[in-house]
Amino acid sequence: MSFDSDLTHFAVTIVLSFLIGLEIKAYHIKFHSNRRDSFIGTARTLTFVGALGFIFYKMDAHHLSVYIAGMVGMTLLYALFYYKALLEGNHSILLYMVMLLVYTFGPLNLMYPLWMSALVFVLIVFVLNAKQSIANFTSEVDAYEFETLGKMVLLSAVILPLLPDKVVIPYIPLSPFKIWLSVVVISAISYGGYLIQKFVFPSKGVFLTGLIGGLYSSTATTVVLAKKTKEAGVNPLMTASIIAATSMMYLRLIVVAFIFNKGIAKEVAGIFLLLACVSLIVAFFYYKAQNRTVNTVLDIKDKNPLELSTAFIFAGLFLIMMLVTHFVIHYYGINGLKLLSFIVGFTDIDPFVLSLLNGKYVITQHEIVAAIIIASGSNNILKSIYALWFGGFKKTGHAFIWLCILGGVTIGYGLLL
Repeated sequence: MSFDSDLTHFAVTIVLSFLIGLEIKAYHIKFHSNRRDSFIGTARTLTFVGALGFIFYKMDAHHLSVYIAGMVGMTLLYALFYYKALLEGNHSILLYMVMLLVYTFGPLNLMYPLWMSALVFVLIVFVLNAKQSIANFTSEVDAYEFETLGKMVLLSAVILPLLPDKVVIPYIPLSPFKIWLSVVVISAISYGGYLIQKFVFPSKGVFLTGLIGGLYSSTATTVVLAKKTKEAGVNPLMTASIIAATSMMYLRLIVVAFIFNKGIAKEVAGIFLLLACVSLIVAFFYYKAQNRTVNTVLDIKDKNPLELSTAFIFAGLFLIMMLVTHFVIHYYGINGLKLLSFIVGFTDIDPFVLSLLNGKYVITQHEIVAAIIIASGSNNILKSIYALWFGGFKKTGHAFIWLCILGGVTIGYGLLL
């Protein structure tokens, strides 16, 4: 490495270290102005720390003995300061962590492109200034949500890579990897809808509840809205929200189809987009006719859809539906599949739809498309029954009629295929 290059890296190290020192000073004034004698890390101190890190690394870049010795020395020095801080009731090690990051600026500049050091610099500045925002976030978010996020990581990043990507289950033409991948995708879509509904729009209105709730379960959203309608009274807004949830179901099925089978997705996209648009137009007209005097903010305790038990049950249902579908097609042909599609629509259609998208059957792609469409139509019939049952005809009669129409049109189109 040339002298000019070393000089440039050293200059960048000094500048970044000095700027972090200024940021620490601003952080001290903004958040800890009362701690005058128990604060370490000025602009000069961190500038020298960055310079030492660069020099010590260059002195023994192969074994790093000098560099490590310098880090140990700074740690011992900070330990004395930290002991004093503990006696005063302070226990944060944030300044020590910042000092270690500044100490690494030298090696980072020498070993990696400039963007790496710049990224670390931006990260330090962002985290220091976001103290209040981070504190507010951690106090407002339920600890259970972090546990749920861990479950999502477990499903996708731990279990999935361990599964074999070859067929090992008799009569199931899919590998365990692809079976669990289906579980992860459905879980991720449902979890994403849940997070949007809970955190992006925490004080959501009724209509927004229908739209976003339909992303992860239009059936459950219909039940919740129908029950709320029975309590709140007749309001076109409730009808609009129930219909909007069903429109999102069509869009959700298009996304799932494109992930697993683009050929089938292209065939169902046309009719599903049309039905989604019609549903949204109808919902919009009811939305415009809403009773403005009725409170339009729903207080709903969202239930997290991501549970390990739910994921395993879904995987089991997926396998069962694939076996049942193979059996029905083999012995009863396409007419049997259409009847099965109609019946399955009165349950959770996701395992059935995934079995059709991933399976290898002795039927044409058009017939698979027809089965998916019929299942989605009969699922609308189920939601219409729920709306009528939980809300009553006087209050959710319009939603019941429109869901029946959507279900009938969807089933009819599927049968024509």
